[in-house]
Amino acid sequence: MRRLVHRYRARLIGPAVAVSLAVAGSGAAVTPSAQAAPTAVSASVSVEAGRALAQIPAAGVGMNVAVYDGNMNHTAVPGLLKDAGTGMVRYPGGSYADGYHWQSHTVEGGYVAPGTEFDTFMGTVRAAGAQPIITANYGSGTPGEAAAWVRYANVTKGYGVKYWEIGNEVYGNGLYGATWEIDHHASKTATTYATNLVQYATAMKAVDPSIRIGAVLTTPGAWPDGITGPGDSADWNRTVLSIAGSRIDFVIVHHYPIGNSQADLLGKPQAEIPTMAATLRSLINQYTGSNAPNVGIAVTEVNANAYKNTSPNGLFAPDEYLTWMENGAFTVDWWNLHNGTDCAHVTTVEGATDYDDGGILSSGASCEPPLNTPFPPYHGTRMITKMGAPGDTLVRATASTSLVSAHAVRRTNGDLGVMLINKDPANDATVTLSYSGFTPSSATPTVYSYLKNATSIGSATTGSATRQTVPAYSIVVVQLHR
Repeated sequence: MRRLVHRYRARLIGPAVAVSLAVAGSGAAVTPSAQAAPTAVSASVSVEAGRALAQIPAAGVGMNVAVYDGNMNHTAVPGLLKDAGTGMVRYPGGSYADGYHWQSHTVEGGYVAPGTEFDTFMGTVRAAGAQPIITANYGSGTPGEAAAWVRYANVTKGYGVKYWEIGNEVYGNGLYGATWEIDHHASKTATTYATNLVQYATAMKAVDPSIRIGAVLTTPGAWPDGITGPGDSADWNRTVLSIAGSRIDFVIVHHYPIGNSQADLLGKPQAEIPTMAATLRSLINQYTGSNAPNVGIAVTEVNANAYKNTSPNGLFAPDEYLTWMENGAFTVDWWNLHNGTDCAHVTTVEGATDYDDGGILSSGASCEPPLNTPFPPYHGTRMITKMGAPGDTLVRATASTSLVSAHAVRRTNGDLGVMLINKDPANDATVTLSYSGFTPSSATPTVYSYLKNATSIGSATTGSATRQTVPAYSIVVVQLHR
């Protein structure tokens, strides 16, 4: 909670620090992991090629951009987004969305950088081969303002913007005692939000019936999930879905796991996401009636609370993306493209510099590498493209130890991609692989690797289909042919 509150308040300080503080850490320690005596890590990984979990969605790998970021449309950005497999880009940026007025390109109490207008953003998105997801202004806007944006985007300009969120983290409007989100409505209840959400959906779909409308929910298991606020008869999620469930097309949650250590953070995707996703699907099925099969799950903000620019977050990123997709999310959007730092909390993590910068690319701050230098989460995310592509099928892969995460994809041509993530910072892992529903070729496979503190992805022909060595704190993708 402190991180989210801090993130919003920082955006109101002014142009000099709005970017640098937009996502602040929760205060968790970022000390290097203790060096234990070297111990061999052995793991067995079982891949069930015939057990489909989900398809990789076209918009699965997403990214946030914010209008306070003067470099969001830099000429290098489309290529960097495309190389990372980015299929969705969210605009105009988190809590800023509830103060942003698209026609005047202004934010109440906040800074808007030059060159971040909607049309310029759309040029970047199109050049990257991605699609946008737009957060309409609920906090200080109106259904009419949102409908006018739909008209401009899809009728006047023909952009075909499909996905529209109604507000950002609206439950942070003070209803539960904490306020970081602008909300000028006289009533801050979930009932009021849901009632107004229906009005937004009606007005916006009157302009373009093909658009998809998203409702803000609280993240299952995270504050203030399960709390009934004053003026409501049930908690936020049940109230919103019971009123607006028949009128929405997707639900929205954010995931910022609090890792109290590097190992704790790296266990969060498996520890938290399956339960969160199952809870959301249960709520959708319970409250949206016949509309339930059509209601998707969008995770429009994710990031770690610490170790942001170093190897732990590089390992966390693909595990986070893929675990959400395996559990039914159609988009997972990283916070943020550029976020910046005030250089006041620079630390060393696993032999590398952490700038406490929530961006996936450097903002070029005085203590950072040059503008647009990729941080480890970028390289980790890009490893997904080595495993599979939109339309390929995510299949079940299980590891015998929590020190190794495994993900697998059955490609449309019948080949297999397997990702192995070694979460041990000091020791290589010897991984034995077995397969059901797939017989790999006896040829030596191509293996892509992102190593600890590396600045690029390497490749080699090495190991075998049944045995691979995964270096300490690294990601490898094994490409297998039939």
